[in-house]
Amino acid sequence: MTLKTLNARHLALFMLILLPSMTGYMAWEARAVDVTVITIDGAPRGVVYITDPHVRASNTDHVREVIREVNRLNPSLVLIGGDFVTGEESEFTSQGVWRSLDAPAYAVLGNHDYRVGTDGPTGLARLLAVRTSANVTAAGYDVSALDDSSTDTAFADGLATTLEENGVHVLRNDYARVFAGDEEIVIVGVDDGWAGMADPPDVPATDAFTVYLIHEPSCRADWDADLILAGHTHGGQFLFPVIAQLNDLGVIELAGMFETNGTPTYVSRGVCSASIAGVDLRFNCRPEIVLINPTEEQLQVIGDSA
Repeated sequence: MTLKTLNARHLALFMLILLPSMTGYMAWEARAVDVTVITIDGAPRGVVYITDPHVRASNTDHVREVIREVNRLNPSLVLIGGDFVTGEESEFTSQGVWRSLDAPAYAVLGNHDYRVGTDGPTGLARLLAVRTSANVTAAGYDVSALDDSSTDTAFADGLATTLEENGVHVLRNDYARVFAGDEEIVIVGVDDGWAGMADPPDVPATDAFTVYLIHEPSCRADWDADLILAGHTHGGQFLFPVIAQLNDLGVIELAGMFETNGTPTYVSRGVCSASIAGVDLRFNCRPEIVLINPTEEQLQVIGDSA
């Protein structure tokens, strides 16, 4: 037996041991949810933001656990950043999970909710189309060129109706003035950009804290906002060191806090993931519940969990 053959066998044995272990770890990480605390000047206290639940039979228990954790935090308000489904559904009974949310919930739809850009090739095409065919400035915002025959508005309409029936208020190019605790907040919901549906509403001038919800961070503009919340990226899902460094430098925007002409933008890692062979996997990129300006009681809950 040659040294080359021996090394090849050792490598094969190593891979047989390593791959199942790594897969098991990545499956565990996809279910290990962090609570990420962010502090934003002027924002109401105790607001929770989640995104990308992609509810389906294989992750319903996980989504229920996320909702239980959100309820434990006793938020003043819950904001949800879209991609409620995978896009492969024929009905929406799984969206009944949202009935168990204890706080008022407001949401936007994502690209999966319109069945567009849901795989690698079509997603890349949509990303390029935003850069070449769309205007994402506040003054001339126009992504209508992305609205083509693949955008399934009937599917999105049915989903939005189901979400409303289950207590989630869906904002489709609309805004709501509500109270989070004792403080007023304006929630501006921009419909999905990749679907060509984004058409930001005119929002009256106000001193109230104003947050824009948008699914794809690449479709945001320099709006007159106090905070922009986005999702879509799953944080990269597999955040290897080089990718993490590029994200930290702002070269790419996969997860964390960025700035849009002085306006903070938070891109969440989401609570669920795109599945591989029916299994959610993540690496160095745990799902997250985002907690904005936590109360003392919420900090105590987090401390108790830790």
